[in-house]
Amino acid sequence: MLRTVITVIFILICVALVILVLMQEGKSAGLGAISGAAETYWGKNKGRSMEGRLVKITKVLAVLFMVIAAVLNLNVF
Repeated sequence: MLRTVITVIFILICVALVILVLMQEGKSAGLGAISGAAETYWGKNKGRSMEGRLVKITKVLAVLFMVIAAVLNLNVF
């Protein structure tokens, strides 16, 4: 029973990770900009923007993904 619950949570995390990665902007979006263009308001406060939140949530879900994958691989259930 517990293994089934953890597997469902694992699948939900997998789907959420795919959606979050697809929602993020590519890192090559600013390569053509002049060197001073990165120092805009959005460049300095990227952690507070929606893109910054997506990155933080992606990191948390990636860690959860790895932990749950390791737990499911132990076969203790």
